[in-house]
Amino acid sequence: MHRHTGANMWDGPFYRVRREGYEICFVPDAGEDLDEVCNVDMWVIRDDGDRWSGTVFTLDEVHRIMDRQRRAGDPEGDYWWCWDGLIVRDAGVASMTRVIDGLVATGDHETVLRHVGPEEDI
Repeated sequence: MHRHTGANMWDGPFYRVRREGYEICFVPDAGEDLDEVCNVDMWVIRDDGDRWSGTVFTLDEVHRIMDRQRRAGDPEGDYWWCWDGLIVRDAGVASMTRVIDGLVATGDHETVLRHVGPEEDI
């Protein structure tokens, strides 16, 4: 179980969930209800600055995407993939956070998400 070391907070367009040793930074759409989020870009950022990125989708959202693509006649209506996609059962940032916490606890985030390295100052 990961301890909270600070409050969850909005930081401009980012919703940051602070954990001991890392944070999860979500980028929901403006005005989106955090309990209803079903498709969101995110990063796991360790305290040493190392980062992994991904896009979290619910199963229902993947079905909606595939149905929309099929109606449009796109080949992706018959399949779907995403390089750094993580599919979860339940919507909402809280549910997604629980899944990501589990991945970090086992180290599986390093395989499931895309390693993007530390942010570099230019």
